[in-house]
Formats: sequence, C-alpha cells, structure tokens
Amino acid sequence: MLRRLASRWLAAAVLATAAAGAAAQTDELVIALAAPISSLDPHFHNLTPNNSLTKHVFENLVATDAAQNPKPGLAESWRALDPLTWEVKLRRGVKFHDGSPFTAEDVIATYKRVPNVPNSPAAFTLFVRPVVSITATDSHTLIMKTAAPHPLLPRDMSSVQIIPKSLVDAKTEDFNSGKAMIGTGPYKFVEYKPGDRVVLARNDGWWGGRTPWPRVQFRMISNNAGRVAALLSGDVQVIENVPTADMERIKSDAKLAVKGAVSNRLIYLHMDTGREKNSPFIRTKDGKPMEANPLRDVRVRRAISKALNREAIVDRVMEKQAVAAGQLLDDAFFGTSRNLPPEKFDPEGAKKLLAEAGYPNGFQITLHAPNNRYVNDEKIAQAVAQFLTRIGIETKLETMPSNVFFSRGSKLEFSFMLAGWASESGDTSSPLRALLGTFDPAQGLGAANRGRFSDAGLDAMITTAVTQVDDTKRRMLLAAASEKAVSLMGIVPVHYEVSVWGMRRGVDYAARADQYTFAWEMKQSK
Repeated sequence: MLRRLASRWLAAAVLATAAAGAAAQTDELVIALAAPISSLDPHFHNLTPNNSLTKHVFENLVATDAAQNPKPGLAESWRALDPLTWEVKLRRGVKFHDGSPFTAEDVIATYKRVPNVPNSPAAFTLFVRPVVSITATDSHTLIMKTAAPHPLLPRDMSSVQIIPKSLVDAKTEDFNSGKAMIGTGPYKFVEYKPGDRVVLARNDGWWGGRTPWPRVQFRMISNNAGRVAALLSGDVQVIENVPTADMERIKSDAKLAVKGAVSNRLIYLHMDTGREKNSPFIRTKDGKPMEANPLRDVRVRRAISKALNREAIVDRVMEKQAVAAGQLLDDAFFGTSRNLPPEKFDPEGAKKLLAEAGYPNGFQITLHAPNNRYVNDEKIAQAVAQFLTRIGIETKLETMPSNVFFSRGSKLEFSFMLAGWASESGDTSSPLRALLGTFDPAQGLGAANRGRFSDAGLDAMITTAVTQVDDTKRRMLLAAASEKAVSLMGIVPVHYEVSVWGMRRGVDYAARADQYTFAWEMKQSK
C-alpha cells in the first residue's frame, strides 16, 4: 500500500514540474505541510498546524522569535503596573485586511470570543482566563486585570490571535469558508480546500513591511514519500518534517538544504486515569472486560515508563532525529529540572511493579495514535506496543488520521494514546496547565487533558508557580512541579522531536523551536 502511494505521489510530482516552473516565474512559494489543518478558526483548536497557518492571516499582541523569546507584535509594549494590573500599548496605524483600523476594541472582542467557541477539541481558554477584566483607556491602550499575579501574561498574549470586533460572533464555519478570514497579518486569504491546500496572497499594507513572496500555497502532504518526491521534483520549494529515512539523501543534494532544531514538542503517552471502572479498551489477559482500571495505579504507569527503550526509539525509529525525554520539555527550556533524566530501560523492574500492583500476568490494552501528525508517529506507536507486550501488557495498536484521532480523543473514547504537545509559552507552564492540570473549563486548565489525570497537590504547585512574579523563583517552582508530575506519571514522556525543514536552493529558513512554518520569515537566497 505504501509503495503504491509513494509511486502515485512520485508520478504526480514529476507531472507537476512544469507547474512548479510557472510558480517560480510568478514568485509563488509552495510549501508542503506534514499534517492537515483541522480548521482555519484561530480560536477553535490549539494545534500546531492550525496555529502556524492562521498566524499568516491573524496576529498576536506579542510575537516570538525562532527561540520563542517574546517580542512586540500588535502590542508595541507591555508592563505590569502592579502585581494584578498590566498596561498594554497597541501598535498604531495597523489595518485589517478589509481596511478597518485595529484598535483596543478588537482585542476586547477577541478575549470575549475565545472561551465561547463551541465544540473546541483543545481550547485556548487557559490563555485568556487569568484576565478578569480588560478595558480601554484610549483607542490604543489596554488595562488588563488579573485575579492573582500572572507573570505569564505576555507569554499568554503570544497565543491569542486577534480578530476584528465585527467577528466576535463569527462561527467556526465562517472562518473555514473564508468569510471571516480578516486579520492584520502579512498575508490575505485566497482559498482553502480542506485536506488539500490553503492559498494566501501578500498583504502589501502590512505594518511589518513587504514580504518576499507575493503568493504562498500550502499543500497538505502527510505522506512522507510524497512530500519528499514533491521537493525533489521542484513541485514544492519547502517541506516540513523531513522524513528521517531521507535525511542523508537530501543533505547530499547540492540543490537542496536542511535546517533543524530541537523543538518544544514532547511526544508522550496519555492514559485514562479518570475512570475508576470500565475503561473502554482494557481487558483481562483472556480478553474479558476488566472492571477496575489498572491505569489509575501509579505503579502500572511507572511500569509502562520503565518498559520503554527510549534510546532504541531515538536511534532506530527516529534515526537520531529526536532526544529521549525524561520530563515535559528539553533541558534548554525555562522551568525544566536537572533531576529528571530519561527513565532507564528496565523491563524486569517494570514486571516487578506490575506484580506489586496486582497484575503479575499483565492485561490487554489498545494503544490509539495518529498516523499523519507527528514524525514517524505510527512507527513510534508500533515500538511502544512491542515494548509493553514484552512485559505482559499485551498491546494492540489502532492508528488513524489526526482529525479523527483528536476528535475521538477529546470525547474520551480511548484508554491509552500516543500524542504530542508543543509548549506555546516556551516553558513548562504550558504542558503542566494543559496536559496535567485537573480538567476545569471554567479556569482553562486541563484543556488537552484527555486522560483526565487529576492531583490536587500538583494543581496547587502549578497555581503557585504560574503566579510567582520573580523569574528565578518561578523557574524553580516550575521545575518542582515538573518533578512532581513525573513522579506521578500523569503522562509518560517518550522523546522531544527535532524539527527539520527541507528546502530547494533559492529559499532559506531559520528553524524554529515552536515548529511553526512561517512564509514571511523565508528569505530568497542565491
């Protein structure tokens, strides 16, 4: 099947060479995305492919550089007036794509819409919920009040894309149709064909200046062979997620180049710890429904962690394009702990823990995973299933396209899943709040906590950390919360992705830790 798909993509890429030449003549930049987007609504689904694409049209108050350091965006400056009050000065002279001026009222409308988007599979609520009031003192000055000290507010502002006040009641369908695709960003919306492509045109009135590419086409090519074939033929100029198996081939081609960086994305295992009984995909060893949920026992979760040979996954599955994980982010990021090396591969220790928990013969479980979202996601899931089966947890595997996976996962249909999380804030507060905080829509916590893990002690540590104003103290508190989270195994860390872009001669791109593919940052080169 994979060979047929690869052949089909290769043939299509060869036939499209002439079209690529025409694209070059019109200065169209064609980029192959590694995963499809699920929506163009900037507030519907906190998913990297979505965010990366919609940021071309909509902008944030605070932008970030390639290393995720904050810098001015639609806000020129921000400062804390006191522990609970922030003043935000907005950029003047900015216009939306429909010609209307950008003002403080647009920010207020955006903050009103974000927590009220229906059916969001991973909401942006946690980024706006700390703000209990937002008022305008003039057309370009905002005062934001928080209920408790919230030093992460500038980071949170980098995660909320601003829409015009006229769209405060817009539906997700309005964005997907293009009707509501009106932002202030460097590109204007032209076309969206779900699962296929998004086309954008340069916004010549952008406050940030003229971008190099008059037209950008994003093609969604999740098939690795197809994406590489498109790059080799010239059908596209840039691809995301260079497949590990093709890395050396692309590096050795003088017409091509690769750029990579350790990302902010953790690949992890999420477990159903919310249901005490009758978790849907757990069975006894002889296939009968298991009433009690073994995943609620921390010894079982630790056994799962010990069963994983992370170095083998990094070396063989990821071909060294990953870093074994012992916590929520790589050591280079803010709020990580030096006391959390990757768990050592210890199958005998895993079996001992299972026996102590009352499962000496193990049990059956199904692992669910996407097959077109993360680098080698299906292969990683296969390896995990094999490692667990060897310690007595007989693991079946079911993979599916990412849009199906996230929809079902958000409905809590799974017992055990492989997923990924990119820290939008660039520190451990993001995975702590979103993945491990007790699910609480009112507070915006646990937005992606699809296992419904909950620990009151950890919640308290997260709250204390994110309200600490002193950076040094906050770093220490986040590290301590990370240590607590790992000791409880609310999730099982597997590895951090190394993000790699491939590009043809004539295009240069600085690899970003947040895995975003930004056309306006791609430079024309000789």
